[in-house]
Amino acid sequence: MENIIIVRYGEVALKRLNKKFFEDKLVGQIQHALSDLEGIRVYKAHSRIYVDPVGYDIQDIIDRLKKIFGIVSLSAAKRFEADMDRIKEAALKELEDRIARDNSIKTFKAETRRGDKKFPLQSPEISRDVGAYLLQNIDNISVDVHNPDVIIYTEVRDKAFVFSDKTDGFGGLPLGTNGKALLLLSGGIDSPVAGWLVAKRGVEIEAMHFHSFPFTSDRSREKVNDLARILSIYCGKIKLYFINLLPIQKEINEKCPKGEMTILSRRFMMKIAERVGRENNCDALITGESIGQVASQTIKGLYVTNESVEMPIFRPLIAMDKVDIVNLAKEIGTYETSILPFEDCCTVFLPKHPVTQPRLHRILESEERLDVEGLINEVINSMEVETITFDD
Repeated sequence: MENIIIVRYGEVALKRLNKKFFEDKLVGQIQHALSDLEGIRVYKAHSRIYVDPVGYDIQDIIDRLKKIFGIVSLSAAKRFEADMDRIKEAALKELEDRIARDNSIKTFKAETRRGDKKFPLQSPEISRDVGAYLLQNIDNISVDVHNPDVIIYTEVRDKAFVFSDKTDGFGGLPLGTNGKALLLLSGGIDSPVAGWLVAKRGVEIEAMHFHSFPFTSDRSREKVNDLARILSIYCGKIKLYFINLLPIQKEINEKCPKGEMTILSRRFMMKIAERVGRENNCDALITGESIGQVASQTIKGLYVTNESVEMPIFRPLIAMDKVDIVNLAKEIGTYETSILPFEDCCTVFLPKHPVTQPRLHRILESEERLDVEGLINEVINSMEVETITFDD
């Protein structure tokens, strides 16, 4: 009887002709996450991926793997030759261990999946025999098929597997299976969540941060680095571009109506991100915008922003409530960093009465007063680039 970790994937299994491509990507990411643990074996069989922990801490491995997109759940299991006597012995040991860790357990359920149709008993018969054996050998325990304190799982494939825990992953699709996109990473609560959600669909992420140094501080920049580092736990290494928007903001402030500062700045951000994104093989932009959350995120504001670029803009938070966004930020670990009180570029030259219902023709008239291409070239030429990984 040996220890094994079962890795389950959901959507990947539905890919039919492309299934092997998605599985191989997922196996590769699991291997990368465990690359510092010598001798660990990762392999796939029967629409499962298995990890042989070879003596390493199983919970540490599970904690690493549950953050990989594409994984639906994981279980630490015992694996052995498929034989009913051994299945019952393993199930008994599993339940005894669970009760030793938690003496409040009073009820259980035996659940079976039989993948090997040559095995002489069917799933209900296996569950019935396992349940009866547990009742005979453990005192003060009963069966509850509706709301048990613990479920003892048996899977019969080429081998038998017994386990009682399932650790949830985030699901989605493996990174690198759906192209690459550039995230506009502001330093607030929303944009890291937006990037995480798009990455969960298999999209590789690069990021761009706009600042207004010296009006924004080095501490503000460090905050953005920290957010990118947290995202890299899930997304792998992230190339992070820093753009000083201050020269553009000064020009807008001098030559355009004050109330248009926010929407004009936003259009410049999109144009800059699109150009850098195209040069770095990105196929889309990502923002944390949500309808009506701030002045530039009215429907008309978003329309005017969209018009500034041809590249698709992904807005995964567009219809989410702020409470839901905050809860997800807490779940993925970005919230505490996002709320640190450091300034961002949007607070520089912030108008008292920003335009909330901008008209495209008026915004275009204002842009004609500016050397749009010259300003974009200026800030891109002074752009700084870092590569962020969680281990930094």
